Amino acid sequence: MTLLCFLNNAKMKTKLIYGLCLGFLAYFIAYPLVYIFINSFAVDGNITFKIFTTALENYVIRRSILNSFFLGIGVVLSTSVIGIPLAFLFIRYRFPGKNFLMTLCFLPLIASPFVGAIGMTQILSRFGSLNILLMKLGILKHPVSWLGSGLLGIFILETLHLYPIMFLNISASLNSFDISVEEASYNLGASCFQTFRRIIFPLLLPGYFAAASIIFIWALTDLGTPLVFEYRELLAVQIFNSIKDINLNPQGYVLVLLVIIITILLFTLTKRYTTRHPYTTERTPANFTEKVLSGKNLFLVYLCLLFLISISLLPHISIILSSVSKRWFFTVFPSEYTGEFYHTVFTHPLTKTGILNSLFLSSVSTFVDIILGFTIGFLLARTNIKGKNLLDIMAMLPLAIPGIVMAFGYFTLFLNTFLDPRNNPYILLVVSYSIRRLPYIVRSTYSSFQQLGESVEEASYSLGANTLTTFRRITFPLISPGLFAGAILAFSFSVIEVSSSLILAIRERHYPIAKVIYTLAGRVTDGPYVACALGVIGMALVGTSYYISSRLVAKKIGEFFRIG
Repeated sequence: MTLLCFLNNAKMKTKLIYGLCLGFLAYFIAYPLVYIFINSFAVDGNITFKIFTTALENYVIRRSILNSFFLGIGVVLSTSVIGIPLAFLFIRYRFPGKNFLMTLCFLPLIASPFVGAIGMTQILSRFGSLNILLMKLGILKHPVSWLGSGLLGIFILETLHLYPIMFLNISASLNSFDISVEEASYNLGASCFQTFRRIIFPLLLPGYFAAASIIFIWALTDLGTPLVFEYRELLAVQIFNSIKDINLNPQGYVLVLLVIIITILLFTLTKRYTTRHPYTTERTPANFTEKVLSGKNLFLVYLCLLFLISISLLPHISIILSSVSKRWFFTVFPSEYTGEFYHTVFTHPLTKTGILNSLFLSSVSTFVDIILGFTIGFLLARTNIKGKNLLDIMAMLPLAIPGIVMAFGYFTLFLNTFLDPRNNPYILLVVSYSIRRLPYIVRSTYSSFQQLGESVEEASYSLGANTLTTFRRITFPLISPGLFAGAILAFSFSVIEVSSSLILAIRERHYPIAKVIYTLAGRVTDGPYVACALGVIGMALVGTSYYISSRLVAKKIGEFFRIG
């Protein structure tokens, strides 16, 4: 009777739903992080720093940490060099084909550098297409090892994949920029460089730091690309390798904790810096007129853009060519073409298993995201329940936590339990996929609720409709475009999720697509070509998802990647 009264009370129902959502997030987000923290200092029940000191005394680990740090800094700088000028070009100038070229600049985001690395080995290897072309043109006499040890290849691929993130966020900052301040600087005699350094860039810092933080963390924790290039001296790879003997060597906990500390410090320092230095004009942005490009300037812009787009799409082109090449040795392009690798994708037991597993796991995780994201979005937008700020923080936390951290936490936390990933990782994979994409669903749903005034629902109630009818006829139809747009993106991202798939899927019968691609890439004969064919299918799926989502919510493709 008491339970019935409890459930009949609307406020009690809300509290129950709030408690369930918060409990789920705490168990699968906060609990693994706490577990990692405890095990980084616990040896035989005692608290000690011995694990830290032992790990840092290891030369390979020290070198891996430094390599990862400098790789992250390098990728941030290289994406800044590309993204900032690109943003100024597309925001400040008008020229034919501008929108089409801008869309092409976002295409690098549809293919993970993990997949691109497989195709790029054919282009940049010692006897790959680039060296063959340069030697035929007489530019080189002997082949050059463009990939070197592999670190250069990782740097190139991550730069080409991530520069649109910088481009988009600087563009967003420029759109809210008061150009009259810049004009005042020129009127006072400042040069272009002085104006950029003293006026423009400081005003762009919030958007710049937001993009730089995400790019740095991505480069620091990228696992798939170095594994394909077989480069081991990076922090993410050391974490991946530590899982094999985690019960005997606890250094993996320390490495993951270092990633968590770096991530938290980076976001905290960024927030404090932008808060203490409020670079704002305190004025409404003045409208500006786009300058029209023509003549030699227009030709130069087209030349630079076509060069950039060609280079940034080279991984995609290499994947496609590899997927249809029957023979590609010592030639610039394949000498023979075939479609047999696509046939293998849909007939080979391993690839069929990977596709079916990924579709199943991504569908279930997307369904979880829809239910959980809609519920949390509703609680944040339509209730005044105490503690909803905590729920908001917990729901958005996965944005700041790298995927490799969550996957490592799940693997170690649930060893020897009914969720042990060595036996069956499906539940943990679903949870991992859904947790990683939840922030996008929550934000899209929350913004949809904010755009939908409560007066619309109140009008329905005043006309005699009950709660269920109002939800079915009014609320859900108006919220659904944003909700399903986020869900489609969540599904496509889950299909190609790398870190969780590589770490949690142990046996072949449980492999998702990413683990199948990694396995095939390391096999001789046709393995890499079949992996590329699978990668092309993944690219097509992601590209189609972006298009459908953008049509649903009437947004440009790039807006889905806006951070700041």
